[in-house]
Amino acid sequence: MTEQSFKNKNILLTGAASGIGFCQLKTYLNQGATVYALDRQKIKYIHPKLHAYQIDISQHAELEQLVTTIVSKKSIDILLNTAGILDNYEPSLNIDYAIWQHILNVNLTPMFILTNCVLPKMISRGHGYIINMASIAGFSAGGGGAAYTTSKHAIIGYTKQLAFDYADKGIHVNAIAPGAVKTAMTAKDFEGKGEMAAQVASQTPAKRWATPQEVADLTVFLTSQQSDYINGAVIPIDGGWTLGH
Repeated sequence: MTEQSFKNKNILLTGAASGIGFCQLKTYLNQGATVYALDRQKIKYIHPKLHAYQIDISQHAELEQLVTTIVSKKSIDILLNTAGILDNYEPSLNIDYAIWQHILNVNLTPMFILTNCVLPKMISRGHGYIINMASIAGFSAGGGGAAYTTSKHAIIGYTKQLAFDYADKGIHVNAIAPGAVKTAMTAKDFEGKGEMAAQVASQTPAKRWATPQEVADLTVFLTSQQSDYINGAVIPIDGGWTLGH
């Protein structure tokens, strides 16, 4: 792949304090971008081109106010909707309304809010990239519980509709669907003797978990000129897991 440079590019990123989001943050900064990074946790990283904000994105009014302020000062070239939470793989009868709504409030609705904040300027410039973090749970059941799986299916639908509606305006919208990625969010699978992690690896044709950096590298490609004809796609990065499910 051609060496990438994101100098003079502005990135808006959620879920930036750990895991995939943290790798995305460091990767784009290393490529010369300016990153506006959001997370509920404090982002423990210092860089002259990093603007970090500690915010709970499930607080939608506060989120919209913050991002509106950022966008009023800077044009966002790339939006990375990475933040998300799991639901402990619970079936519907084990999930009450509050938990259901919280999963959607974190995983889904912020994508709509942030996208609508950045789209007008992207359209006026005739160019922009949006990457939504889906999951293998967006393709089939079993990758999460009822709430998580629903949210990831919805993210895929939203991604496709955005691309359909705005591709002719120069907007590139794609989703990434990771399988098993070793992050803080999946740390429970590695507890004790790591039997759950080993089981997941055994069910994956590649026989291993992905690293967050592998997902970050795919993100870089999907926001580069080399991927300009890819639009409305959902790219699995799952070691072949979906081949057998």
